[in-house]
Amino acid sequence: MKLRGLYAITPDVADTELLCRKAEQALAGGVVALQYRNKLLAKDKRLAQAHRLAALAHGYGVPFIVNDDLEIALAVGANGAHLGKGDADLRAARERLAGKILGASCYDRIELARSAVAGGADYVAFGSVFPSPTKPAAVRAPLSLFGEAKSLGVPLAAIGGITLENAPQLLAAGADLLAVISDLFDAADVAARATQYARLFA
Repeated sequence: MKLRGLYAITPDVADTELLCRKAEQALAGGVVALQYRNKLLAKDKRLAQAHRLAALAHGYGVPFIVNDDLEIALAVGANGAHLGKGDADLRAARERLAGKILGASCYDRIELARSAVAGGADYVAFGSVFPSPTKPAAVRAPLSLFGEAKSLGVPLAAIGGITLENAPQLLAAGADLLAVISDLFDAADVAARATQYARLFA
């Protein structure tokens, strides 16, 4: 898989129209993947939001990934799912997501990344790479992990506290994907911010 660029991850927003507007701006700005993540809403509301976002992403030809929920990913025709520890067994998920993208959170642990790739993960994510407003108590991942994980042969995603100012450090360390929530979706102009990130990869 050749994913490289800005990986937009949606914020916990209950207002579906607002969420879709912001997501479409991010897509227009040049994200290479869109992940739906919501830890607060009931499953029926998440399913409804995921349906809307899947249609938007597909309209832009951008892969749509669902966080933590295989059932929703399959129900909305997502391009894949992203799983963390305790979400689902990766090998079982790989079988159910045949031909689709499977991502795995590996936190600060290279051994988790090796195990994830062996289990069929198409990309792995490390973080929090910086202090995160979304997960303030998250474990911190050293940037040296990206160099160490290059030999795994899959795209490496960085997540947690990423801003335009600190992003170049991550690219220099070897990250392929910058997974961004707050610095993208809280921007006054989401499309412009996405374009600024995209330029970092030019």
